[in-house]
Amino acid sequence: MRRLVLPIAALVALSGCKEQKAEAPPPVRPVLTTTVALEEARTFGPFAGTVQPRYESQLGFRIGGRIVARDVFVGDQVAKGTRLAALDPTVQQFALVRARADVADAQAQVKNASAAEGRQRILFENNSAVTQAQLDGAVANRDTADARLAQAKAALQKATDELGYATLTAGFDGVVTAWSAEVGQVVPPGQVVVTMARPDVREAVVDIPDDLIGEMPKDIEFTVRLQEVPEVTARARVREIGPLAEASTRTRRVRMSLIDPPDGFRLGNTVTVAFERPVSPRFPVPLTTLVEDDGHAAVWVVAPDGRTINRREVTILEREEGRAFVGTGLKAGEKVAVAGVHGFTEGQAVRLPETDL
Repeated sequence: MRRLVLPIAALVALSGCKEQKAEAPPPVRPVLTTTVALEEARTFGPFAGTVQPRYESQLGFRIGGRIVARDVFVGDQVAKGTRLAALDPTVQQFALVRARADVADAQAQVKNASAAEGRQRILFENNSAVTQAQLDGAVANRDTADARLAQAKAALQKATDELGYATLTAGFDGVVTAWSAEVGQVVPPGQVVVTMARPDVREAVVDIPDDLIGEMPKDIEFTVRLQEVPEVTARARVREIGPLAEASTRTRRVRMSLIDPPDGFRLGNTVTVAFERPVSPRFPVPLTTLVEDDGHAAVWVVAPDGRTINRREVTILEREEGRAFVGTGLKAGEKVAVAGVHGFTEGQAVRLPETDL
């Protein structure tokens, strides 16, 4: 009888173990989440750019020659009329001396021709042996001498101007932004020697992706911030949009005129350009968080204690590449699952990564 009771007891104990195993809770599942935040304004940007002058001039000598002086360097602020560089003026000085001598000779010829014409006229009027032809010849000689004097004076003016062209001066108050030649170099007429910019009219120049140009609002003011001092800002309006996209980056250059910028906006400074416009309150979430059935959308929200997860219906306002904007159903600060959303069950135990705890 004792032998029969022992097997029965063993069977009862074994069946009890199976029931305990069947009632064991499911394993805790790790979950990747993102924290939702309320968005009440839409930001276009930011885009990085630089402060550049609107007006910039490339200056060179009107005549050719060898550079013998350089008076300014990149970054120097110069006033109108300041000498920037100079050529060797020897050839122009010789030309000026020759032109002055030609003027003196022409003046002497005019004086002689005028005197001869006066004598011929007196003799002709006194019925002397001077004929009309001789008087006309004297008048012609006088006119020719006058013309040669005018020609000599024009040559003198040209020689004087060319001597002045041997000196390159600033035509306006500005800043030197580039230098393209050095002392001792022989330059032809018109070659760029120095580049100057007018700092009074400044612009923010940025490169914006071509596919975003169509989304850029028109006739609005952008906010421009200095990257090194973000607290320093200025307003800007779009003045020019590049007609073609750059081949390698597919961006288009946009120039924005700065409106009364503070002194901190110096030429060459790096800036960020952005624009914010108000939108209806919404929560941007990745598209991977959505579970959609029969036209209804839902997300899996992790409980505040981070131990369980629950499904919640939401309304979608709009979608864009990679994101959806939720209108109702979420609260700021809640965590929603971003991966494996089709494998959760209601109230399932989950475990957040240590970085989310």
